[in-house]
Amino acid sequence: MASDAEVLVAGAGPAGAVAARTLAAAGIDTLLIDRATFPRNKPCGGGLTARAIVRFPWLRAVLDTIDVQPIARLHLEGPDGSIVDMASPDPVGFLMRRVVFDDALVREATRAGARLQEGFEIAQVETDPSGVTLRSRDGRSLRAPRVVAADGVHSVIAKRLGVNARWPPESIAIDMMEETPNATLRAERPDEVWIAYAYRGLDGYAYIFPKVNHVNVGIGCLLSHFKGEVTSRPYSLQEQFVSSLVGAGLLHGRSDRECFTPYLIPVGGPLARSWHGRVLFAGDAGGFVNAVTAEGIYYAMVVGELAGRAIATTRRDGVERAGRLYQRWWRAEVGAELRDSVWVQRYLFAKHERVNRLVRGSARLPWLADLIIDYTKGTRSYASVRRQMFLRFPATAWRLAREQAFT
Repeated sequence: MASDAEVLVAGAGPAGAVAARTLAAAGIDTLLIDRATFPRNKPCGGGLTARAIVRFPWLRAVLDTIDVQPIARLHLEGPDGSIVDMASPDPVGFLMRRVVFDDALVREATRAGARLQEGFEIAQVETDPSGVTLRSRDGRSLRAPRVVAADGVHSVIAKRLGVNARWPPESIAIDMMEETPNATLRAERPDEVWIAYAYRGLDGYAYIFPKVNHVNVGIGCLLSHFKGEVTSRPYSLQEQFVSSLVGAGLLHGRSDRECFTPYLIPVGGPLARSWHGRVLFAGDAGGFVNAVTAEGIYYAMVVGELAGRAIATTRRDGVERAGRLYQRWWRAEVGAELRDSVWVQRYLFAKHERVNRLVRGSARLPWLADLIIDYTKGTRSYASVRRQMFLRFPATAWRLAREQAFT
């Protein structure tokens, strides 16, 4: 059976678009497919840490083509109301709407030579010794020797291949958010990200992400907690949350039900094996999300590029070498921080007092705030941050390591 491309990239979010860009730039015939037609909306906080610019120098030119809100201030609140404010002379992050950001990344991939096929919703996946066939709901089929599966948290490819039937409730978070125009709802502080943990009793997080013409407001927690402990419906919880922030003077306006979109985030860490035969899993499909911050865009871009490089490097080799190489590369670059984020999330959020101590410590110890800022800006590696934390807090590090040993 003839192939439609040398590589199919399923899913045109950040992971898929960067994988397609990387493959096409290497001279590989790449077909990027998505069930949507671009530009399309994507429920997400839309936050990107500034280290992405360091990691992907070409990204700056892409961001120059869309509305981006630079962020240089970060406000954190603990469950007991403790506060830490951090500021940097340079941006520590950027906020943008996913509808324009993802579209810009797709355009970047097609400029590099990737082809785009929209409106292809995957329903079935078949593998054989020479390739992978993807079948759409309307009966069409596409085939290639290799596939990058970046088809999201509910990855059909992962399900059909028996790699991941579903994420367990304790490994997935529900984020209840709205992205609302400033004419209806706006942030009091347009240059500051506001984050609170265990806000008003919810065992999770809450945030305000101001954007150029919109504001993202969300509240989230583990799905297991939501199903077991929360009695309110998602939008009722969101409406109460927004009302409380308006009352506190942090927001002005009202919530808009039409702008509300709850979504799921995998926070249990990457798949134990991120490849299956000729298929490499990237982005949410592979679980590449920071469990503490719920940040996913940066990691999606990193693993998307690494998946593309692994396939390009092993173009003439056996397909399994690409999977092994991909897994080795992402573990070397982001494996430690993603693994640690799961352990820290389980340790830190098991008791609210631990979060309180972290927030109070960040306010009391300027070097800790500087460490966080340097990490988000990309001027300090995660390995360096980890080393400093172990040196400064050996008792906590020992307790965390001990708990890891029993999980």
